[in-house]
Amino acid sequence: MADCDKYQLETLAVRAGTARTQFNEHSEAMYLTSSFVFDNAAQAAARFSGEEEGNVYSRFTNPTVAAFQERLAALEGAEAAVATSSGMSAILALVMAHLSAGDHIVASNSLFGATLQLFNNILSRFGIETTCVSQTDVGAWQAAIRPNTKLFFLETPSNPLTEIADIKALCDVAHAKEILVAVDNCFCTPVLQRPLDLGADMVVHSATKYLDGQGRVLGGAVVGPKKYTDEVLKFLRTAGPTLSAFNAWVLLKGLETLQIRMEAQSAKALLIAQWLEAHPKVARVFYPGLPSHPQHALAMRQQKNGGGIVSFEVKGARAEAWRVVDSCKLLSITANLGDTKTTLTHPASTTHGRISPEARAAAGISEGLLRVAVGLEAVEDLQADLDRGLSQL
Repeated sequence: MADCDKYQLETLAVRAGTARTQFNEHSEAMYLTSSFVFDNAAQAAARFSGEEEGNVYSRFTNPTVAAFQERLAALEGAEAAVATSSGMSAILALVMAHLSAGDHIVASNSLFGATLQLFNNILSRFGIETTCVSQTDVGAWQAAIRPNTKLFFLETPSNPLTEIADIKALCDVAHAKEILVAVDNCFCTPVLQRPLDLGADMVVHSATKYLDGQGRVLGGAVVGPKKYTDEVLKFLRTAGPTLSAFNAWVLLKGLETLQIRMEAQSAKALLIAQWLEAHPKVARVFYPGLPSHPQHALAMRQQKNGGGIVSFEVKGARAEAWRVVDSCKLLSITANLGDTKTTLTHPASTTHGRISPEARAAAGISEGLLRVAVGLEAVEDLQADLDRGLSQL
């Protein structure tokens, strides 16, 4: 889609990345093929060498995947995107493309549990070290820089406590030392936050979440300038953490309703957060849209609203939290988020269960913490379902 900068986000979500075939279909075509046929040997050689643009093999070139990449890049205000098989493979591809053994990462200690596992337990085996610091302390990020630091990696809002990092301030610190900044934008999506506009070099997505929006498929993406995404594409071409054409088509259609879903889910989440904050059995609520949130002012500057994720601590510990979970009859007990169906999880025993108790404590994840990813159900029904368990405490 030409002249993307002339259109509003809701138009881009529906129209960007549309390339019709000779049949002039209105809904985007799905290319379920492993390979592509060449006209002759010379064309095959030119395609493989990159001298001629075109599709070669669906591990790294596929028209359906390309359409999803183009649409997502347009929404983020980026030059390009590279789609991957999952959000975690997107993070892995970014790191493998831009770092080498001996390099150093500074990351938030509030990252998603699997991301911390990747950085601390896997990348460390290959000579890439990570220092985890407070999400909200810009000075701690600056103090953690070493001569070999190559990447700042942050996730804002964080999962599950919705801590907000000051993207612009961290970019200023990093860029003064020629360090790249990558932001996991899973919770906000480009509807609520565009990290590239705030100075970030790359954006990472778990497309499995809000970009799909209905819990159907896995997917991920790295978005940014071509000089950075081209390096990710080189890794993907060889290593193969590829997004399938079918999943790309599902995600492409998911983007069409992204804005209306994000706005509706965020509005419902605010009502749920306000209700929980007033509940006598709730000790604390974590939601950027509440004035009580420590980074509320910052969140309202760099996000359009508080988003769809609400976390809260019950008055008690694991036993009390599990009682609330087990009492729910409507909310889905699952760790996924971004779905039209509201989900509920106990982070200490699920999403962050593999990290050490010390690491969980440092990240502020208590045994009484629960995370609600608000869907599209009636707020009154969600409140009644949560109150079923809370009233028993």
